[in-house]
Order: sequence, then C-alpha cells, then structure tokens
Amino acid sequence: MPIAYQVLETGVPVLASDGEQVGTVGSVLSAPEEDVFHGLLINTPGHGIRFLEADSIASIHEHGVDLRIDSAAALNLPEPEHKAPMFDEDPATQTKWSHLVRKYTGRNDWHHER
Repeated sequence: MPIAYQVLETGVPVLASDGEQVGTVGSVLSAPEEDVFHGLLINTPGHGIRFLEADSIASIHEHGVDLRIDSAAALNLPEPEHKAPMFDEDPATQTKWSHLVRKYTGRNDWHHER
C-alpha cells in the first residue's frame, strides 16, 4: 500500500528497479513547511550513506521504497554534500530566563559541534 514520505520509517528496505536491495532508509530530506520532498539519505552496505533524489523514486510504501534506477546506478549515488550541523545546549551556562531570551533572539547559547 502506498504511503506519504512524511510517514516513511527509517530502516525500511530500498529496492532497485531490478529487485535488488541496495540499502535502507536513513532519513527523509524535505521542506515540510513547503510540502517539498527532496529525497532520501540511504544506508548502503559497504558504501556508506548516499543521497537519493526524489526523481529516482518510483514508489514509497509501508514495506519499503522502490526505485526507478537499477542496482548498478544505485551504487553510483553521490554522498550527501553537507553534514547536518549538530547543536547541544549547555545547561550549566544558562538560567531559565537566559534560555528563554536566547531562544527567541537567535539561540546564541548553543554550541556548534565540530
């Protein structure tokens, strides 16, 4: 049964057009505020994380993702261009008030992990 990308779960199989499993869903790349689906990051055995653009997807269903490309093409998918930044908030350096103020004024109390 087809499903929307918004409810696609991580870990479901990604199958090439020739039926071979080329990986599993790692994460969905979208702009939900604009209802735009960009594609998926898939975990591939032996090749790491790869970017799969939305145009290469034939269907999304509850048991996996079917591709328009074959397994040979899937092996040549690009790596993601950018790592997503990770932030952590240091509770030792803030008060409840400073947290609220900084949250609404740019979150300058967060530290970018490198």
